This record gives sequence, C-alpha cells and structure tokens, in this order.
Amino acid sequence: MHPRVSRRTFLKTSAALAGGAPLAAGAMKAKAAGAKAPLMAYVGTFSSPLRDVLPTQVDRPPGNGRGIHIFEADRLTGALTPRGVYEAGSSPNCLAVNDGGTRLYCTNETDHVGEANEGTVSALAIDRADGHLTLLNTVASGGAGPTHVSIHPSGRFLLVANYFGGSVAVLPVLPDGQLGAATDIKKDEGAIGPARPSNAPPGSFAFSGHDRTHAHMVTADPSGRFVLHTDLGLDRIFVWKFDGRGGVLAPNDPPWVALPPGDGPRHFCFHPNGRWFYCLQEEASTVALFDFDAVRGQLTPRQTVSSLPPGFAGSNFCSEILISGDGRFIYAGNRLHDSIAIFSVGKTGELTFAGEEWTRGDYPRSFNLDPAGQFFYCCNQRGDNVTVFRVDRGTGLLAFTGHYAPVGNPSFVLLLDLAKDG
Repeated sequence: MHPRVSRRTFLKTSAALAGGAPLAAGAMKAKAAGAKAPLMAYVGTFSSPLRDVLPTQVDRPPGNGRGIHIFEADRLTGALTPRGVYEAGSSPNCLAVNDGGTRLYCTNETDHVGEANEGTVSALAIDRADGHLTLLNTVASGGAGPTHVSIHPSGRFLLVANYFGGSVAVLPVLPDGQLGAATDIKKDEGAIGPARPSNAPPGSFAFSGHDRTHAHMVTADPSGRFVLHTDLGLDRIFVWKFDGRGGVLAPNDPPWVALPPGDGPRHFCFHPNGRWFYCLQEEASTVALFDFDAVRGQLTPRQTVSSLPPGFAGSNFCSEILISGDGRFIYAGNRLHDSIAIFSVGKTGELTFAGEEWTRGDYPRSFNLDPAGQFFYCCNQRGDNVTVFRVDRGTGLLAFTGHYAPVGNPSFVLLLDLAKDG
C-alpha cells in the first residue's frame, strides 16, 4: 500500500472499483460489440481484360481492379483498411445495398454473356460479422454495358441502366435476395444529339456519348410511383409510371424532358424533400435544377449553373452528383479538371457556388459520404486510388485528410454501417 493512502481510503476506493466493475465490463462489452460491427466501404472497379474494352469507350482503360474491393473505414479518421476482395473480372462498376444491409447488388459492365449482346447484374449476400461477400446469383441485365443500378423503394425490384444497350430494365428481387429475369425492358429511341454541347466551356472538345443511345442512370422518385432515367446520347430525362405489382414501366405524360442539345445528362439526385431534382450534364459541365411534381411526375426546369470555376476554358467531363443527407449541399464531380464543385442549396432549392476541392487524383468518377456525413470518399479512376476528405458540416467544404487507399480503376464507393443497418 502506498504510504500516503490510508487503509480507510484504500478500502473505499477498492469498493468503488468493485462496484464499478459491472459498468466497466459493460463498457468493454459494448466496445467489443462495436468492434464486431464495423463501418464497411465497398469499392466497385473496372476489372475487365483488354479484349473487353469497346472502341467507343473514352473513359474506361483496361481494368486494373480485381472486382469489389472491401475496406473497413475508421470512424474517427476516415482512413480505409483493406479487408479483402470479392474477385470478379466482369467490371462490377456500380453498387447498391438493400435497406437491411444484408444484400449487395452490382452491375457487371460487360457487353456479352455467351452469344448474347448484353451484360449482367449480380446479387451478393453480406456477412454481417465482417462484411465479406458471397455470390447468390447472376442474371442478364437486359442490354449491353450495364452501368447503373438502384433499388426501388419497395425493395422488391432492381432498376438497371444499360449504357451501351441504350435500355433500362426492371429485375425482381426474390424473397431470398436473389434476382429474377427482367419483368420489363425499355429501349431508348429518338434523335441523337450533336457532338458539341450547347453549353460547352470555351475550347472544349468533350465528346463521349453522342454516337448512339446511352442510358446512364435510372432510379425511382422517393414515392416509388415514378421511375426516371437519363439518356446521354438523346439529351433526355425519361419519366415512367411504375407498376409496383408487376414491375412494369409505362410512359408518363409527357414521357420525357429535353436538355440543351449535346449537353449529355448523366447522373441526377432528388432533394430529401422530394420536390427538387438536380441533373448533371457530362459534356456541358452543368447542373440543372428542376421542380418535380410528385403527383404527376413532371419536371419543370428552373436553374442551370456551371460545375466549373469562372473563366475555365478547355475540356471537362462531369461524372457524379451527390446531395448531403440534410439537403444543404450538392457535390458535382469534374473529370480532367479533377475537382469536386460544392454548392449550397438555398431555401427555394437554387444553387450557389460555395467552393471546390482538388480530388488529389486523376479522373474522379464517383464519390460518396459515410452514413454520418463526416467523411467524403472519392474514386479517382485513372489515379487508381480512393481519397478521403473531412466534411465541414456547416459550410459543406472538404478538407483532405491525407488518406489514400490504392484501388485499381475505382468506379463506385458505397459505405455500410454494420452497427446500424440490418
């Protein structure tokens, strides 16, 4: 016993420690439970061999990825630690996870399955203990080069956009999470837009998709009553009525809205209020705001802003658009300029340029926020890495953390909190 500690003090302290033992044990148990429920990051990649690369593809080099790369994200620093790879040479380039966090779906951006000129979509089970993936099944996507996938709000259907097939498809999600054959396939038709965008920056030679129809993204509105998809080659946003019983699409009235010729609508997002719709144009480098009528499924244009800084001249290809969970900020990706444009969302939904951040990589294809909105993860496709930024929740601005994760040709990043989902 320490000479300055009385016997009475020692006994009182010992009793207190003994009484606190259950609390300490509980804390340790909670900590251990937290350790068993990590924050996972899944990174889809381009992993197809050289012979699968189509001549018309200007933005996809021979794939350096190995499939879906699995990481654990540090909740305090945002750093990514490798936890394995789901090996796949079929370019699983876009990912979606169900609400329960038990199933992951990926597009395989190939142009052939045997003799058929189409790609595939895979369903995978997520191990809730460590986040590892196990294949459930793979089905035809309804067109060549599936590039985007989303889950209908009902959880009963998967929506797929086939870039090279110029089509969208509806796939049923079976009770065990596997996918069934398509319940509907719609092929885009119309006049192809011009090679030069109406709103191109000065000196731009951005040309990527005005050679044919190219369905680039498809997702339902928050209510699930309508399904919207972009066709980059047609410069249109299509709106479909969705039959949730049979998984069938029917043209809305009107069936589509047009963007300026050649601008190339690529990806879009809804504001959390369901009334504002933001669309990113790949070749024009613009973000367009539409009012969305959730009753009639109609889009009305209201504002268009550049994703590039004032005075920029040259070529740029926009990539991804993302809205923060609180709906206060919009992020838009610029490839070649290699930046993330940041916009604040006003009270009426209109955008104001707030700043930009260099991605610390080459050709940012896609990005995402962690569930808590603290960290921003950017897939630098040609840089073969994922970079991590801390988010200023007050301004929306990004600060580089210094963390890189090496991944060959990263295309899409999805974060899943195994402590909360499921």
